[in-house]
Amino acid sequence: MLKRLRIKFVIVIMSIVTVLFAVMFGLVMHLTRQSVERESIQMMRATAFPPPGDVPGDAPGNAPDDAPKRKPDRKPDQIIRLPLFTVSISEDGGLTVSGSGDYFDLTDEALLRELADTALRSNEQTGVISGYDLRFMKSDQRGTQTVVFADVSSEKALLRGMIRNLVIMGLLGYAAFFVISLLLAKWVTKPVERSWNEQKQFVADASHELKTPLTVIMTNAEMLTDKSYTADDREQFTDNILSTSKRMRGLVESLLELARLDSRRTPAAHDRLDYSKLVSDSILPFEPLFYENQTELSSEIEPGITAEGDKDKLRQVVTILLDNALKYCDPAECVTVRLKQQSAGCLLSVSGRGTPLSREQCRDIFKRFYRADPSRNGGESYGLGLSIAESIVREHGGKIWAESESGYNTFFVSLPA
Repeated sequence: MLKRLRIKFVIVIMSIVTVLFAVMFGLVMHLTRQSVERESIQMMRATAFPPPGDVPGDAPGNAPDDAPKRKPDRKPDQIIRLPLFTVSISEDGGLTVSGSGDYFDLTDEALLRELADTALRSNEQTGVISGYDLRFMKSDQRGTQTVVFADVSSEKALLRGMIRNLVIMGLLGYAAFFVISLLLAKWVTKPVERSWNEQKQFVADASHELKTPLTVIMTNAEMLTDKSYTADDREQFTDNILSTSKRMRGLVESLLELARLDSRRTPAAHDRLDYSKLVSDSILPFEPLFYENQTELSSEIEPGITAEGDKDKLRQVVTILLDNALKYCDPAECVTVRLKQQSAGCLLSVSGRGTPLSREQCRDIFKRFYRADPSRNGGESYGLGLSIAESIVREHGGKIWAESESGYNTFFVSLPA
């Protein structure tokens, strides 16, 4: 699935790049062709049909002395001379040719007349005779039809060179974007891959945890049907089935709780509550349990701390942390619950001495079905409590994490103001 997702991502990126390159290169070619053609036509007009007063040799007496002098657009040495020639056809059909005789062969009168006729038959004033790579411009002055022809082979060579360069640049850019898209696809799908692996691991762990109690229940049920067992044995089988069923119900309820927290699309309604009182009330039921475990339970709770949230959910977080401390802290030690106000909110901590947690364990302990020390819980824990607590805290916009220092393991819950 992840491989197909990456392939689709690369295809989408490369499709967008292809469209962008096609549009950009098309615009560059179109604008360049228009610019070259416009410049060429301006040069043809300036060279073959100069305005009155700009033609070299035009006598100054042809214009009144007080007439304003027209400033030429270009200096004489700035006019670019194109390879061109002019064909003029008079009213009586006479043909006059002038132009770059050293560049064009102007001796073939039949060919020149054919070119002039082709240009005169066109409905456009300017155009290109593609078979000869000639651009023409027509003019009709005082009964004389004049056609100017200019060589456009250099323009075509320029455009071909530009196309070649654009293709090379496009291929290099395409290859670069392809490599970048591969790296982006891998980077973008990392969270999906992580979630997918976690989901597969969760399903495998849940199946394993459910398989064991089901096997116990089925084995004891089969023994109940065996008439060779005594009444006391049958009663023991029944007790085993009942206790295992209760444990399995706890596991199923935890799984359903996680599923509800994960599938919730909109945050639950939060009320302002006395968080100090909530934590104090949550500690009370655990005092006898810690006493039986010969463990001291102390608290340092600042009064008057308020929070926004679901009262039952936040109480469940405190209960999970205290239950975790009861199972994993060393006996005859002290577990301390602290709650203090901070500028950005409030900080709850549950600390106790126990088996030191490594940095990796502090990070992985909130994963589902993870148990840092399975031998300490007596088979009564499935490793889902801290995962549920993390989901609840995250839903409230807070943060939960674990630290281990000098043999003390501390769990912190930070809630926003």
